[in-house]
Amino acid sequence: MLSDIKMPEMDVSDSTSQLKIGSILLPGDDIRQVTDQHNDAKQVIIGPGLRREGERILVIKPGILRFKDPGIFWIDSHLKRYVANRGDNVLGVVIAKAGDIFRVDIGTSEAASLSYLAFEAATKKNRPNVNIGDVVYSKLLVASKDMEAELVCVDSYGKKAGMGVLDGGGFMFSLPLHTVRKLLNPETVLLQTLGKTIPFEIAVGMNGRVWLRGRSVKETICLANAIETSEYMDNSEITAMCGKLSDVLTAF
Repeated sequence: MLSDIKMPEMDVSDSTSQLKIGSILLPGDDIRQVTDQHNDAKQVIIGPGLRREGERILVIKPGILRFKDPGIFWIDSHLKRYVANRGDNVLGVVIAKAGDIFRVDIGTSEAASLSYLAFEAATKKNRPNVNIGDVVYSKLLVASKDMEAELVCVDSYGKKAGMGVLDGGGFMFSLPLHTVRKLLNPETVLLQTLGKTIPFEIAVGMNGRVWLRGRSVKETICLANAIETSEYMDNSEITAMCGKLSDVLTAF
């Protein structure tokens, strides 16, 4: 008889009671109890992978919960598709021009807009030299699921701060988003170690694109391969790889 079958006992305790910084979370998890533990944070700022719904702070992407002072929480996910976030520096390609607006492909579902006045010292008479196909390093001024993304090539002081059209050659390639975040992490020694022996220029976008220019095509390709290879390396392995790369390039 079915009534005689005993089902095994299961632990139905709330799994959210074990949430902490560094936990692996799934969409639908509520992290309020984690944010409440940081009483020193005057304001909770949610980043990529999180969304507010009333009083709840829900996970919308699977990944690892991260925290940074003062009160910034986000989900570290291994994704290749970029979702626009306000304030991110991104690399894009100009794909069209409509009146005074440039359409820029930044890897999202829709192109972003860039005004010709969003450049340093740009006026109606002094227009920037931007052409279709140019690579542009810019900052997301507006990023919302309900509005078109808008880019600017100046900082809050009206200075270009390294942003604008990246001319003079160079090579742009794509990386997984977690690899880009690793490159921008101050604890990662890759760029600093490479720069000690090999001069190069680099622009890293949070949308998974990297623009790189070395002294020659050979050096540019070697540097790009080194950056791609470092995805799963720790600092000691990165240092050893950079030393071998330097020896190889010096031998030529």
